[in-house]
Amino acid sequence: MSDFTSGFWNIYVAGLTLVSIIACLILLWISGTTKAATHGDNTTGHVWDGDLREMNNPLPKWWVYLFIITVLFALAYGVLYPTFGKFQGVLGWSSAGQHSAEVAKVEATIAPIYARFKDMTPEAMAGDAQAKAIGERLFMNYCAQCHGSDARGAKGFPNLTDNDWLAGGAPENIKSVIANGRNGVMPPMAAAVGGAEDVRNVAHYVLSLSGSPHDAVRAVQGKEKYASCAACHGADGKGLSAIGAPNLTDNVWLHGWGEEAIVRAVNNGINNAMPGQSALLNEDQINVLAAYVWGMSNTAAK
Repeated sequence: MSDFTSGFWNIYVAGLTLVSIIACLILLWISGTTKAATHGDNTTGHVWDGDLREMNNPLPKWWVYLFIITVLFALAYGVLYPTFGKFQGVLGWSSAGQHSAEVAKVEATIAPIYARFKDMTPEAMAGDAQAKAIGERLFMNYCAQCHGSDARGAKGFPNLTDNDWLAGGAPENIKSVIANGRNGVMPPMAAAVGGAEDVRNVAHYVLSLSGSPHDAVRAVQGKEKYASCAACHGADGKGLSAIGAPNLTDNVWLHGWGEEAIVRAVNNGINNAMPGQSALLNEDQINVLAAYVWGMSNTAAK
């Protein structure tokens, strides 16, 4: 991959572009000065359909001038804007700079709208009609692709309308996750638990913690082996929000329910990533969005 990011390619593209422009001028000059062998009637001798003869007339002046203008425009554009390799152009334009300017313009336009929410608490914003409407639009644009338009999630994507929060359900926790993202990792634990049967026994013990249907004998046998899991999920199985370890005693199964799903998680581990949105949303937008998300699982604020 480094071959395609070296300085050679800048020189190559710049040279190819310049040579192409010069070649166009040479072609125009050759076509205007070269004399074709013709007969006395100014024809080349080529005949089609019996009587359609090729004439040797010069190129129309308007076409020649337009061709020259096009070449001059290409050269002028290359001087003003990035065209020839690393040369940025005398205007200093860049797509990144234009994007930043447009973002700044939009943020300046919407700043008065968000100014109203600066001194409001998340709880107050969650109950404010205008803040909820803005939060809903932000959610649909940036969150619904994974969590669903109803925010109830799917397998591997958390439900945001309940009170089960892997990293904590306080407004500041939600705001932090939206801004910075989160990477939830469970390493493969089969080697630490034991053999295949031990893994299945642990799966039944985990099922027993939530009162789910399970094999009681296997659950008893798996309780001791569960010690390898307790470091993250706790001895009581209630999880640890500080590291994002799920509560195993409720009926929320983010990655699938049942013996096979738990065995698969223990054997293979899990890696779930949520990207941070701070590059797309400013602080004011994140505040409103976090309040909206918090409000969806706190009915008193609705």
